[in-house]
Amino acid sequence: MNKLYVWGLASLLTIIGLGLFAYKAYFLAFPIRPDTSVRVWNVETHISFEAKEEPAKVSIIVPMSTARFAITGESFISSGYGILVSTEDRNRRATWSIRKATGKQNLYYQATVRTVRIAVLTPEEEPPKPSEPAFQGLSLEAATSLLQEVRAKSADTVSMVSELIKWLNEEPPRPPVKVLLGDQPKTEKKVEMAVRLLAQAGIVARSVHGIRLHEEKFDFSKNIPLIHWLEVYHNKKWLSFNPMSGRPSVPGDWLGWWRGKQNPVALEGGDKLRVRVAISPRLEEGIIAAQETGSVSKPLLLKFSLFSLPVSTQAVYRVLLMIPVGAFLLAIFRNIIGIKTFGTFMPVLIGLSFRETGLGTGIILFSIVVAMGLTIRFWLERLKLLLVPRLTAILTVVVLLMVALSVFTHSLGMHRGLSVALFPMVILTMTIERMSIVWEERGPGEALTSGLGSLLTAIAAFLVMNIKIVEHLIFVFPELLLVLLASTLILGRYSGYRLMDLHRFRVVAKG
Repeated sequence: MNKLYVWGLASLLTIIGLGLFAYKAYFLAFPIRPDTSVRVWNVETHISFEAKEEPAKVSIIVPMSTARFAITGESFISSGYGILVSTEDRNRRATWSIRKATGKQNLYYQATVRTVRIAVLTPEEEPPKPSEPAFQGLSLEAATSLLQEVRAKSADTVSMVSELIKWLNEEPPRPPVKVLLGDQPKTEKKVEMAVRLLAQAGIVARSVHGIRLHEEKFDFSKNIPLIHWLEVYHNKKWLSFNPMSGRPSVPGDWLGWWRGKQNPVALEGGDKLRVRVAISPRLEEGIIAAQETGSVSKPLLLKFSLFSLPVSTQAVYRVLLMIPVGAFLLAIFRNIIGIKTFGTFMPVLIGLSFRETGLGTGIILFSIVVAMGLTIRFWLERLKLLLVPRLTAILTVVVLLMVALSVFTHSLGMHRGLSVALFPMVILTMTIERMSIVWEERGPGEALTSGLGSLLTAIAAFLVMNIKIVEHLIFVFPELLLVLLASTLILGRYSGYRLMDLHRFRVVAKG
């Protein structure tokens, strides 16, 4: 394969890997840092009323998932009541009913609200039709005059809505606006008037009533700190408009509760109705929040992610996914720096075992096992054994050494020594075998240099694989391994001098 093909393949892998990473980090909101926490909101509605010893039914509009917020958890708490959740006029209504109730009744609705970056919208069955504006007489003349002025100063639907809101909020109000709104109108009335005026112009619009997501408690039947804004159906989607500024956006902490002029609460078979709402924030681990939000939006990528596996299997892959990182570091050490090691992946596996034993304890245990195993290997050389029986004997000796070290360290109260069993025994066996052959063929200096290089590489692999943010990124965004693979392909084409070679040939360079 030519160099251009390798670079093209590496570029493709990099684009795919970084593209998936960006999608999960930005749109699915998976955290980049392991200690990231996000704010979610608990919204609780408490409904109480006095029953009249007859059938009772109480209903309330409950929030629904939108393009900015997802309702990821709901619970309806009551005693002896049936519950029905239905959708009517693009609002969700929960209805509690009971055959007979006496005395004070308490019903609860709880929801968990999370911010999302991907649309979680209920599909529109058909494009809605404008409502009837019902203007007559003087009001009709004022509405017609106002719409003519607004249309003349706008270029499209969005600019027309913004201009209309600007006119409705102007102080002092112009004569047509004063006729339509009267004196000192509230925001809710301005929004409802905007809906009627837009219907007169053939534009579909609706009022939205909601709350701000910050810690608060209020009573629906008394002081209701509701926020009202305008939504306009344009290009097959609903656009939100700030009722004060006219901008086609509303603050990010505004949660829509219901839409239109429906009564949010209704009661039959009782009196003294009281509805209290409490909003409280809490912090949650970023990964859990992203998974919960994804369970609502249901992206295909999340369905086939590592988080769909059992927790025990996820724990295994948290370790396995770090091996390519250590292997890439090994490739840099050998091909760029020129450090000699025994075996290709032995230092990586030894570094992986250091994660369990600890770095200091691991170095000591590794040195003891290799030194004692090497001594016994030289003694076995006198027996003139064949290769496979000799390797079997060394493997048996390595296992016995591990058992002896574990028992010895445990008797001294050094529980770290118990982790020696996590060392890859076959790799240690092959290391001892290869080290002894190099010792005999090239001398002890070459053997010790390669052994020390293996140990240094294992230490470096341990230090990199033990970085929390690296482990987090590789597990949460395994597509980054594609970028690592691309870098490995590019590294594989390197044929220049190693850094150690520059040191070896420094005399030639001077000459």
